[in-house]
Amino acid sequence: MDARAIGNEDSAINTLEDPSPLGVRLKKLEEHLADENPVLLEVVKSFRMLDRVAYSLNLLGQDESFATSVPWWPMISVLGTFSSGKSTFINSYLGTRIQTSGNQAVDDKFSVICFGRDPEARVLPGLALDADPRFPFYQISYDIEQVTGGEGRRVDAYLQLKTCRAEVLRGKILIDSPGFDADEQRTSTLRITDHIISLSDLVLVFFDARHPEPGAMQDTLEHLVGKTITRPDSNKFLYILNQIDNTAREDNPEEVFAAWQRALAQKGLTAGKFYRIYDAGAAVPIADENLRQRFESKRDADMTEIRDRMQQVEVERAYRIVGVLEKLARSIEADYAPSITQAKREWRQGVLWSDAGALGLAIVVTLSASIYGGYWTGLTFTMPGQETFLAHPWLGWVVSIVGLGVLGYLHFSVRKLVARIVRQRLRKRMESAEHLPGAAEHVLRGFEHNTRYWSPVLWTAPIGWNALTRRRVTKVLGDANGYVQALNDQFANPSGTPDNVGAGPGGVSGEVPSFAEADRTPA
Repeated sequence: MDARAIGNEDSAINTLEDPSPLGVRLKKLEEHLADENPVLLEVVKSFRMLDRVAYSLNLLGQDESFATSVPWWPMISVLGTFSSGKSTFINSYLGTRIQTSGNQAVDDKFSVICFGRDPEARVLPGLALDADPRFPFYQISYDIEQVTGGEGRRVDAYLQLKTCRAEVLRGKILIDSPGFDADEQRTSTLRITDHIISLSDLVLVFFDARHPEPGAMQDTLEHLVGKTITRPDSNKFLYILNQIDNTAREDNPEEVFAAWQRALAQKGLTAGKFYRIYDAGAAVPIADENLRQRFESKRDADMTEIRDRMQQVEVERAYRIVGVLEKLARSIEADYAPSITQAKREWRQGVLWSDAGALGLAIVVTLSASIYGGYWTGLTFTMPGQETFLAHPWLGWVVSIVGLGVLGYLHFSVRKLVARIVRQRLRKRMESAEHLPGAAEHVLRGFEHNTRYWSPVLWTAPIGWNALTRRRVTKVLGDANGYVQALNDQFANPSGTPDNVGAGPGGVSGEVPSFAEADRTPA
């Protein structure tokens, strides 16, 4: 079966009406993307093809899809320490006071802010996010529970959903994080922070210029900077020194900025962009006219660049989703399947050695007992002080059958025990290395599927990983390159020819409505 046949087969399946909740969700997503960006509509179909590979490998349940784990709306996350001006910046960006601001920890929850139809702003509990698969915190309570037992039930203590009828929010999701200086929820907060960083198209990292001693926040710097500079998407991080107007009273205000630059350099920061801003409405008066103009000029230039990047996420979102598709396909091919194969080899080796030991012991015990008891046909044995007797022919068969039953029981018990041991090793390996979010659970699920009672011990290849599934993965990888070219055709025209329209996989035209024209409110 060639790639075209595979594509035709999966396209036919995709067009079938699926009445399940998952099918309805994907159908609504496709209808939304059909109007917004046909290239992304084709990407959903590729996700469905990758789902079929995952179903074969048992990486996903039949009610799950890789497509639903991807935020399809642009995401901007705002991180930083307490009182670093995150809320003030968000209020200024939205043109309304939706976030409470102040010098203290006024809001200790993650606030997911999206466009709302109601003119009045709404604040909804964390359950609205945890139970809605359209948002990036779907079932986050499970992850919180894994980190801190019992906290998963308190999802409202970590999350809240806010709606705002601000035009700049159309088609975007804005996430305001609590400052994660030392507090009782620090571990879970950092876990959620890592989650949103991975999913975001743009990450604004705020620091407070009023605290010019960055050495006092080494742990925060380590998490905000040290763990992000090696990421392949490190260019999505913007480092912002906020409330810089407070340094105007210093003898050398440039030294404050230099101190932060040194602190970031100590953490190895070589990517990203560093900005200096302050809120004009809350600014400290600057008496020196020349100094004031210099501060305002730098602030305005940096604010313009930040806002331009925030607007650009609508374009970057499309590339991010295609990138996720490609990473998933490559991970299945180069990470998930090999990891399951390695674990199966370890499991097979453990089971075979255990079976050999159990079989050898059973043979010795059975043979010794049968000879000692004289149960084998034609075999006589004289017990001390007893008469010589002849074993009955059928007793040998009974002993053999019982022995085989015991061996079978021991074999399947050993299979389960060795699988449990190997599973623990596999989890540690997956958690200690860099993988896509959820990779450990996918691989562990696939490994368990390969160690069921009916799974052959001698076959080390993962069940479902065959020539067909490999070709499907290859096709998805090829289509991903085509999607990037189609997106490039929307935004770039190297030849300079008029009406240059690109075509993606399956003949998808790159001529689509502009982002500004499409209704991008999350449906």
